[in-house]
Amino acid sequence: MGADVKASLKLMIVDDSNIIRRRIERSQQIARLEVVGAASNGREAVELFRRTRPDVVTMDLTMPEMDGVECVQKLVAINSNVLILVVSALADKATAVDAIEKGANGFLCKPFTDRQLNDALAELLSEA
Repeated sequence: MGADVKASLKLMIVDDSNIIRRRIERSQQIARLEVVGAASNGREAVELFRRTRPDVVTMDLTMPEMDGVECVQKLVAINSNVLILVVSALADKATAVDAIEKGANGFLCKPFTDRQLNDALAELLSEA
């Protein structure tokens, strides 16, 4: 299995803000992460997740139709090995803890710098 460590991983971005989705896509600099999709709410994310089978997901918490915590639960139920980085405002700290208890793997506070995003993703991948 050691040879697969550097294999490319699929990333799905979930955020109701198009600006944030595009920023994460542009800012992430981890060579082995390939963006396979972006969703604007949890319901859309679950459908996209089933189609694209990403290894890593960035997840907003406050979204219409299905919030991030419920979405985390659904994604983990589909694939318990998925790595989920919650990307949300500090006001959502209690909700972020809830999301981590439901299966998310890390938390990145908005607003974030490119470096913070890449550090958070690298940390997530190093724990995999």
